[in-house]
Amino acid sequence: MKLHELQPATGSRKVRNRVGRGTSSGNGKTSGRGQKGQKARSGGKVRLGFEGGQTPLFRRMPKRGFLNINRKEYAIVNLDQLNVFEDGTEVTPVVLVEAGIVKAEKSGVKILGNGELTKKLTVKAAKFSKSAEEAITAKGGSAEVI
Repeated sequence: MKLHELQPATGSRKVRNRVGRGTSSGNGKTSGRGQKGQKARSGGKVRLGFEGGQTPLFRRMPKRGFLNINRKEYAIVNLDQLNVFEDGTEVTPVVLVEAGIVKAEKSGVKILGNGELTKKLTVKAAKFSKSAEEAITAKGGSAEVI
């Protein structure tokens, strides 16, 4: 390979379309914008959702529901998923993420009472359902709210 044989990788460089550089370029005079009208003008864009004066779709649709901006979403763990841990383990949200039971902590972890717990565990979480708390304490473990 010689210096004069060097070339950029195929597809790494695009040829820029130079607009308004004479009629022979194919995009001279009006620069591909056509003759007149809103799109031919500078700054001539139509805002998002505008339908030419017709009532836009997002205003024609009925409003529905309410979105609480302060909503907290909890990562949910069922009791039977906690059987993975050894007896006497302290189960915290960090441990649950490391074990792959929970993908992300979100606003905290909530323990639900689905399934049956077979181990004695110390569980620390943001929330517990009543049945989950009772099942953990029945096995001799403890449920602590963080």
